[in-house]
Amino acid sequence: MDKADVVDGIVDVIKTVYDPEIPVNIYEMGLIYDIKVEPSGEADIKMTLTSPNCPAAGTMPENVGKIVSELEGLSSIRVELLWEPKWNQDMMTEEAKLALDIF
Repeated sequence: MDKADVVDGIVDVIKTVYDPEIPVNIYEMGLIYDIKVEPSGEADIKMTLTSPNCPAAGTMPENVGKIVSELEGLSSIRVELLWEPKWNQDMMTEEAKLALDIF
């Protein structure tokens, strides 16, 4: 499996993770800033949350790491929670904005 396929697989499983308060997956919400996979199989995921005060702040990165760890071909997964750049609604996909009636 090449690196692009691994990243696509990571995106696919991340799309199954939802913020408990928002009916849109975290990828479509724009909460995933970057996904890198090294040839050694080390995955590095940079993400944020809608707010530092988000009740899911303690569990969301762990949930992302757990779901990604179910994929084959990865030797390690690191999920880093970032607060810069600050998340805003412009980071959402059009599908997410439609689902939340944001225009």
